[in-house]
Amino acid sequence: MHDEPTLATILAMNRILESTVVIVGVGLMGGSLGLALKARGLARRVVGVGRDAARLEAARSAGVIDEGVTDLAAAAREADLVVCCTPVDRIAADVQVVLTHGRPRLLVTDAGSTKRTICQSVPSGALPGGEFIGSHPLAGSHKQGFESADANLFQDRVCILTPLENATASQVERLERFWAAVGMRTLRMTPEAHDRGLARTSHLPHVAACAVANTLPAELAELTATGFRDTTRIAAGDVNLWAAILLANGPEVVAAIAELEECLARYRQAIQEESRESLKMLLQQAKTTRESLG
Repeated sequence: MHDEPTLATILAMNRILESTVVIVGVGLMGGSLGLALKARGLARRVVGVGRDAARLEAARSAGVIDEGVTDLAAAAREADLVVCCTPVDRIAADVQVVLTHGRPRLLVTDAGSTKRTICQSVPSGALPGGEFIGSHPLAGSHKQGFESADANLFQDRVCILTPLENATASQVERLERFWAAVGMRTLRMTPEAHDRGLARTSHLPHVAACAVANTLPAELAELTATGFRDTTRIAAGDVNLWAAILLANGPEVVAAIAELEECLARYRQAIQEESRESLKMLLQQAKTTRESLG
């Protein structure tokens, strides 16, 4: 008589990594994650959590999630892995609820664009209600809502993990496998190093795009072409989400803005002095940097 296969064996045979994945916040990011998990068969059940039952039902009808609930505590009790895709000023509170009601082997992560304040606000290491390890998938769009979700949003992108020193090694590896399964390459950084880096590569560009858009008089709108529209595309992002991000990473963003102001001053000086060589040097530095990105 053969032994019955274990749940782990059944899941492995079906490529499923996690039995029940709970996604808190079913917008563009959370919706794309739901689609990616379902398209790749990586979860037996994908549960979306939000405040608006009607929106959750619409997401379920669209095939983004399998089930939608408004009770985060109840969802946490059934979850194997929880991903908080809410705005950065809500993530820590959501994680606290999950860790209060979860099970010991529950893995909790997030998709927030800042990490220091979140990681400082959440208990670290293995707890009776699970364990939190920060994540930041570097993928997204200026578009909003699950209607813009894309199952391939994470493909060939980088996901930064910010485990603290007392993180459980097997849980960190589990989280790396999770993000790799939806197509991402993972890197590990401290929360502080993450925030310093993202201030320059994500948060400052958003401020700069918005500042350029702020300079446009309404009467000149019909003169905007590819250059202006490409430069300011990300300024169309969610205002509430970006206000929370910039405030959560305030010191690093302020330092990055100061660096930009110094750089703009060099351009202004070169133009005022009609120094073609200085201007060409600045333009060439920018060209070389941009071309190196591919």
